[in-house]
Order: sequence, then C-alpha cells, then structure tokens
Amino acid sequence: MKMNKKFVSLTMVAMMGLSLAACGDNESESADNNNADATNTEAPTPEADNSTGDSSDVANKDKPLVWFNRQPSNSSTGELDMAALSFNDNTYYVGFDANQGAELQGAMIKEYIEANIDTIDRNGDGVIGYVLAIGDIGHNDSIARTRGVRKALGTGVEKDGEIDSDPVGTNADGSATVVQDGTLEIGGKTYTVRELASQEMKNSAGATWDAATAGNAIGTWSSSFGDQIDVIASNNDGMGMSMFNAWSKENKVATFGYDANSDAVAAIAEGYGGTISQHADVQAYLTLRVLRNALDGVDVDTGIGTADDAGNVLSADVYTYNADERSYYALNAAVTADNYQDFTDSTKVYEPVSAQLDESTHASKKVWLDIYNASDNFLSSTYQPLLQNYDDLLNLDVEYIGGDGQTESNITNRLGNPSQYDAFAINMVKTDNAASYTSLLSQ
Repeated sequence: MKMNKKFVSLTMVAMMGLSLAACGDNESESADNNNADATNTEAPTPEADNSTGDSSDVANKDKPLVWFNRQPSNSSTGELDMAALSFNDNTYYVGFDANQGAELQGAMIKEYIEANIDTIDRNGDGVIGYVLAIGDIGHNDSIARTRGVRKALGTGVEKDGEIDSDPVGTNADGSATVVQDGTLEIGGKTYTVRELASQEMKNSAGATWDAATAGNAIGTWSSSFGDQIDVIASNNDGMGMSMFNAWSKENKVATFGYDANSDAVAAIAEGYGGTISQHADVQAYLTLRVLRNALDGVDVDTGIGTADDAGNVLSADVYTYNADERSYYALNAAVTADNYQDFTDSTKVYEPVSAQLDESTHASKKVWLDIYNASDNFLSSTYQPLLQNYDDLLNLDVEYIGGDGQTESNITNRLGNPSQYDAFAINMVKTDNAASYTSLLSQ
C-alpha cells in the first residue's frame, strides 16, 4: 500500500467501533437492471483520450467519474437519474445485480425451510413465522431484497405493479395489508408462512442499515413472539449478525443476510443460515478499472471484457454491462453451509484481474473516493480493503474519505479543491443526491 494514502473518517471512534450497517448494502440498482433485452457484456464505445500528466489540464466537469454502491436514482420510484449517469463521456456506475441477488436470497431461505421442515417449526403450530430487518426503505437494494424474500415465501402483496416493500410493523395474526400469509406445500403438508414483523433499521441520528437498531429490534420481537419466530431474514449481514449474536444463535434460529462479510461467512459454521456474495472483489476492481481506462484514454472495456497488456480480464459469468444505464453489475452467488469455506476471505483480490500494471505505461494518477459511512461494515471491512489492493495494482493514488452515513455535506465539504484530482469515485449517502457532487465538479 502506498505510504501517501490517507483515510479521512468522521471520528476515530467511528472507525474503532464499526457498526454493522449495510451497504449494500450496499448499491442501488434499477428495478429492471437484469432485463435481458437491455443487459449485455459488450464493451461500450471507446471514449475520448483524457490521459494527462497534470490534473489541471482537464476541467473538473470532464474528469472520469464513477458512481458506486449507490446508483443515482429516485429513492421513491427507483427511476434512474440519467443526467448523473451521463454527466460526462467518462461517467459510469458500478454495483451489482440487485434483482438477481434478491431472488437468490429469497430462494435460499425457501430452500432452507423446505430442507429443515421437520425441525424449523419451533412451536409446531404449522405456521412458519419470520421477521425481517429492512435496511433503508428508500434504497433500491433494500427494496429489492425485501421483495425477493416476500416473493419467494408467497407473502408479498402487489402495489402499483410491484411487491410492496414497506415495513409491516407487527403482524401477529396475519391481518396486515402490506403482506399476506403465504403457503408452502412440503411433504404432502401445507404450511402457512407469515411475516410476523419488519421495520427499517434506522437509528436516532438518522443512519439507516443500523446494526445496533437491529440487535435491539430482535430483543423486542423475541419478547413479543417467542417461539413463533422460526426464521430471521435481513437485508444485509451487518444487521443479520447483530440479531444472530443477540438472540438467534443461542436460540438456534436460522438467520439469513446479504453481503458475505467475513464474520457472517464464518458464522455459518455456528448456525447462521446463509448469505449472498455480491462479488465485492469484482465490484471493487470495476470501480477503479473504469477510471484507469478513462485516464489512460483507452477503450473502457480494457481489462474488463478484453484482456489488458498484463492479462487482466473478467469472464461474462461474473458481471454484466448495461449500455442504456451506463452501468456495470457484478453477479451474485448464494453462500450456504455447502460452500461457505470458499468465501472465507472477503478481501482477497479476484485472481483473473490480479496482475500489476506497468507504471511506465500506466502512470500514477490521483483519485478522490468516498465511502458514504465510515462505520458501514461491508464497505469498510470488505469493499475498501479490496479497493486498497486494486489501487496499487492499477497505479492509482486514492484518497479515501469516510462519511457519517447521514449527510452529503459531511462528504462534499471535503471536496473543496477537485482540481487536484484526476478522477472521482462517489458513494452517496442517498441515491437522490447526485447533484450535490456534480454541482461541485461543474463550478
């Protein structure tokens, strides 16, 4: 790692006491980003040569920009902010296929119930009750994951043509209108599936995907529902692990998360039900690779779908490119008791893209990159370490900025002199707020 790299966080306390919040989460995708008609792995048209030895030679508004982890979009409707995604000719988004991952998580939970039906109904009432930790009701990834669980378990209710993703509050008797009771036919017997409770895990300061809030919630839910709770579903591993450690591990209730964080993967050996890998190793590579290519003035597909001069290349089974959305999406994989040992090191670079670039032909460039919340478990413990591995390999001098997870200004106030950077990688607090950053670059 380069000695001149620095990471600016909100406080030392925030860094030392990482709360297990999501990213995801990390990562807002369009509701139709896996539409087969729009998604492909073909390379975009090569962009103009922006390679320069002096960042001041290029206007800030024309410098390479990658949005990552949170896709510019309307947090209420999910409609993409195409003005932000096409801010200049070298602007892209990097994330993962939210719908594909959400479907995997829902299927993983359903298959677990079916395989363990003899023991999973803890009170023997024929009702498989689950509780759901929702990360951020305005985040596309969170919305997709909530819908994925409800779709797989048959508890979803349509609203405006989509499964309603709103929290149910509590639903002890199955009378809620946000969800409905589902049914599963297993071994010739019909079981009812009920979402007993769900809520957005938002703390008093306004931060969402909050692990501590989830830990408190499972305490309240277990007091209210007791052995009616047979399964726990979470929009991410940060919240899932908080609930697992606080209650479900001791009570042997399977908990399912998302992100394949190292602690969650290790916990599968102790009863954690499973998680979803969103191929963070591929995402982190793409985040910096797209910038590297723009800075070198080469086809953006170099080192992605087409091998670079060091042999780095990705296969089509780990990512897709959606030209209409100017977005790269990593694909997901289910992590269960059957394969978790293959995912124990979440910060290992992806082998097919691990070759060092020659600095004589890929000169060092300076990149400004922010993490929306320095306390986000996935981004801080998985994504950023991967970025720090790849920035060396790609000869990028990255300045890492850690936000507070609550306000854009906590981040944008530290972008006072964009002219000193060659490129930017932005992870917003809220998906609606792309203009907070592009307005700075347009000055």
